[in-house]
Amino acid sequence: MNIKSHIIQLAKYGFFGLIATLVHLFTALVLLYFFTASVFVANTFAFFTAFVFSYIFQTLYVFNTTFHFKKFIKFFLVQYGTFLFSYLLSEIFPIQNGYLHTLLIVAIMPLITFVIHKFWTFKEV
Repeated sequence: MNIKSHIIQLAKYGFFGLIATLVHLFTALVLLYFFTASVFVANTFAFFTAFVFSYIFQTLYVFNTTFHFKKFIKFFLVQYGTFLFSYLLSEIFPIQNGYLHTLLIVAIMPLITFVIHKFWTFKEV
């Protein structure tokens, strides 16, 4: 795979990641507004909805592979693990400016998860 192919794959990863974020946001807002769910319940349900969306589209359109339970578990471990990792980093190295803090997480974590997914989650054996 040449550099152009990697860049296109990364762009697709970012595109579907952005859509998954919008799925999360829309789901949470619907649950909060129409069903008066708690923030925790709304965001938990929204996380899993966006997670499934992301797994499906990353599998089919970014990494061009097939569904497999083992890949599903790996995908979850990476997504949840990077969430915990970013939270831990936030506690160790707090940034006072919340906007900058969020921007750094949004910029760095997808790159890390892309590399892990590319070389571990969706690596063909």
